[in-house]
Amino acid sequence: MISFLHTFHPSPILISLGPINIYWYGFFIVLGTLTAIFITLKLADYYKIKKETIIDLAFWLIIGGVIGARLYHILLELQYYLSNPIDAIKIWQGGLAIHGAILAGIVIIWRFSKKHQYNFWLLSSIIAPGLALAQAIGRWGNYFNQELFGKPTKLAWSIPIDLANRPIEYISNEFFHPAFLYESTGNLLIFLILITIHIWIIKKHKFNNICYLLSVICYLSLYSLLRFTTEFIRIDPVYTIAGLRFPQIVSLLIIFASIIFLAHRLYLIKAKNKTLEQ
Repeated sequence: MISFLHTFHPSPILISLGPINIYWYGFFIVLGTLTAIFITLKLADYYKIKKETIIDLAFWLIIGGVIGARLYHILLELQYYLSNPIDAIKIWQGGLAIHGAILAGIVIIWRFSKKHQYNFWLLSSIIAPGLALAQAIGRWGNYFNQELFGKPTKLAWSIPIDLANRPIEYISNEFFHPAFLYESTGNLLIFLILITIHIWIIKKHKFNNICYLLSVICYLSLYSLLRFTTEFIRIDPVYTIAGLRFPQIVSLLIIFASIIFLAHRLYLIKAKNKTLEQ
């Protein structure tokens, strides 16, 4: 595997059918989406949620997630897209920011749960594992696009980047950190942790909001920590604030907000239990 990554030069096109090109990026996005739906449907069975509900929610999450991810990416590189507006619709060339998809997804799940009177935390918690696995799969689309790589390195698992895809300041460097692989591996580990949490919930019959909330907070915090860490080696251009890349700022805000929200909910539960005891 290491030898393959170190010597292989990927092409963004999976199949060419005359004038029609099918891209690896799109293939992995679709594969990740279908896998996420499959995982969520399996979990929904254990929580007695109808499959039709998950399919209906998945439809809106896919549409809203893509729109949110694309808009977030465009905002991060607004100057480029103002000069090249037609490129804003070329999602097959990459450019879907997961933070935008997460934010859009939270809004959609909240509105869906309110409209159909479902438990927001339960729906969010069973969606989180599939989302993490979908991210692990989807990052390989970045690899074939040669768009998510880190600083130059001589490590054995470094990946070659074609001359046309190298930043001008690194034009003389051939091998770079496989940042996509770091994120893919990290997301796979997050998926396994989240699945373990759900196995515990189901086996111990801990069907309550605090357990669902812990699952959601676990995803948000672990992914944000992963993203904060990998951003230190990424070299794609983004805004910086106080020496931190914008995705790092967002990741820190998500971590702090998650911890504060969890602490607040635990405090309320403790206060309620204390009142009942009195």
